[in-house]
Amino acid sequence: MSQYIHKSHNVSLLLYHAVCPCKYRRKAVTTEVDEVLKDVCLEIATCYEIAFLEIGTDLDHVHFLIQSVPDMSPTRIVRTIKSITAREIFTRVPSIKKQLWGGAFWSSGFFVNTVSRHGTESTIRNYVAKQGRKDEYTKLHTQQLTLF
Repeated sequence: MSQYIHKSHNVSLLLYHAVCPCKYRRKAVTTEVDEVLKDVCLEIATCYEIAFLEIGTDLDHVHFLIQSVPDMSPTRIVRTIKSITAREIFTRVPSIKKQLWGGAFWSSGFFVNTVSRHGTESTIRNYVAKQGRKDEYTKLHTQQLTLF
């Protein structure tokens, strides 16, 4: 479960959903690769400020639910994960190189999205809009509804 991360000058709760496809969309995530991937992610978590809340594997891609700190951009987080996991998978499961023609384990692209622990975009949008002007927001919103 995600937790607030307290640093000397900030408190954060940054969650990301990242999806990394295998090179050529090959079905390279076997049971053995899955185990190595999850072990390596635990090692990454101890060395970097990246917490893996969930890891879900499919045959040709992997989903990560990640929590990190504001110092690291989502791109840097994903690049770190992809480079370290690829190196370790090739080292610990050398047979995978043949399946991927000796090249990279991951494709160059990825998907990343922010995730909220507290609600959907519309919930947060309404919460932010109401800050500091609760009565004004309610009047304005009611007037807009009656205009339509």
